[in-house]
Amino acid sequence: MKNDFAKKLTGFFTEYLSAERGVSPNTMRSYGAAFAAFLDFMNIKKKVDAEKLALEDVNRKNILDYLSWIQTEKGCSISTRNQRLAAIHAFCRYMQYEDVARLQQWQEVLGIKIKKTVRATMNHLSLDGVKALLGQIPRNTERGRRDLAMLSLLYETGARVQELIDLRPVDVNLSRPCYVTLFGKGSKKRIVPIQDAQVAILKEYMNENNLLESRMNQRPLFQNDRGEKLTGAGITYILKNYAAMARNSTENLIPDKISPHCLRHSKAMHL
Repeated sequence: MKNDFAKKLTGFFTEYLSAERGVSPNTMRSYGAAFAAFLDFMNIKKKVDAEKLALEDVNRKNILDYLSWIQTEKGCSISTRNQRLAAIHAFCRYMQYEDVARLQQWQEVLGIKIKKTVRATMNHLSLDGVKALLGQIPRNTERGRRDLAMLSLLYETGARVQELIDLRPVDVNLSRPCYVTLFGKGSKKRIVPIQDAQVAILKEYMNENNLLESRMNQRPLFQNDRGEKLTGAGITYILKNYAAMARNSTENLIPDKISPHCLRHSKAMHL
């Protein structure tokens, strides 16, 4: 059947990844991008239209050619290449049980190795660097108090940026023992205690924005001017602005490159 690929790919996303595995929205987007690029590759380089693509086309040679194409012609990094391969591997593991007749084909694709990358030295802040960074945030403005609550909580909990984005008031417990509930990759839940200083910052921010009221329980804890969730890019932009200010006033405390993950790594270094 020439439409067998479309049917199985739909099942992979809607039944397997979403319903059975419960993968995160970020993983779904990453896998979707991998297969969108594969469809482009098959159309451009193999002259096979998306509606004519069959399961037999998802073979070792085509996947190797696809991975080479996204690196050499599309300019993707080794890291992106490996992410695309991870999506293909996940599909092939799923297909081992959905299409046993092609088991050898799926295992041949699963045999394609990821490429090793040279890991860059991870930047992190010292305790003085964290104090210098947070010290740049003005407390006399509403936005400043939001940014202080957000960035200090990001450091305090060692949260991933997506975990911070997804926080709601209902996930914050300000009664002893005080903690926040974070939902990570695959909807995994973890409870992280927060210290008194952080509790005071959060209480002030949440009280000011009526986020302690039960009707606000499901709203984003940190919102933009339109009352929507902040994005990862938005939080990174805010962080970089304060980092630039701190860099100008304190020498050698703020690395040239900084990101939300840098705060997560810094917290791990300080434990």
